[in-house]
Amino acid sequence: MAFEPPQRLVRALGETQRNGAAGAEGTGGAGDWLDKLAVLAQQAVDLRELTVERVQAPGGRSSLVVLVRQADGTPAVLKLAPERARPESERAALAHWDGRGAVQLLNPGDAQGVLLLERLHPDLSVRSLPEAKALLEAAGTLRRLWVEPPAGHVFETVAERTGRQAEAMRASAGGDAEVTALVDAALTAREELLAGPPEELLLHGTFRQSKVLAGERMPWLAVGPDPVVGECAFDLARLVRDRVEDLIASSSGSSTTRRRVKRLAESLDVDQERLRGWTLFRAVESGVRARRVGRAQDAELLLEFAEWL
Repeated sequence: MAFEPPQRLVRALGETQRNGAAGAEGTGGAGDWLDKLAVLAQQAVDLRELTVERVQAPGGRSSLVVLVRQADGTPAVLKLAPERARPESERAALAHWDGRGAVQLLNPGDAQGVLLLERLHPDLSVRSLPEAKALLEAAGTLRRLWVEPPAGHVFETVAERTGRQAEAMRASAGGDAEVTALVDAALTAREELLAGPPEELLLHGTFRQSKVLAGERMPWLAVGPDPVVGECAFDLARLVRDRVEDLIASSSGSSTTRRRVKRLAESLDVDQERLRGWTLFRAVESGVRARRVGRAQDAELLLEFAEWL
């Protein structure tokens, strides 16, 4: 079959190219990888004797996801990702979690950039639940992922990742006084948060409601980590702004956000002020990055959300 990449993936990789070396998420030949993707996918399928059902669409922003069946008929998912998406870091994290709270990795020692995963329900995420229930289920899933990293790990730390992001934020603030003020506040919050001894837990890194899918062996399992080692508040911060478009559209959005920070912090035994600080940093970083690559509407939503913090 033709392995046609979903438009969402094509657009995201195009943003990566425009983002350039200053981008917080790196570059690394995304265009070249996309040009070779059909051949890479066919090779991966043939080598593992897989039967292809379909390419998952809209899919993710950094990888091609293909629903397949193994030689014995067992359903699975084949995931191909470029080096910039750090697929080997994802492999190492999934192998360490070994199915506890996350999708099961089926090929721990396989070729670089190719992941074979247990089949979940790709079209049913926790985001389909009512908001309060979705937050509860997502938070419970996230808690299971917070474990000690493996000895001698090579995962990026929160300090390292946010250091790269901080440099890009400084370079991209431009002459907009409001954006510059938010960037300054976010960078100050980061410095204060990193001043104390770091917590050393393995984190999902890019956790949100859409990264939690329904499964068979467990009701909900996390997918698509970009793992990092650090404190739990950093991981939880991305969840705070889930459904940001609904928050912005609501007349009580700012108060709802503050209640969400408090509720999530208390439910997962995370310091509320540290959660607020990392939520601010991550929202501003995402907003500035969206602005840099031309996603003006996303940038506006994220930066308005950040002002509430």
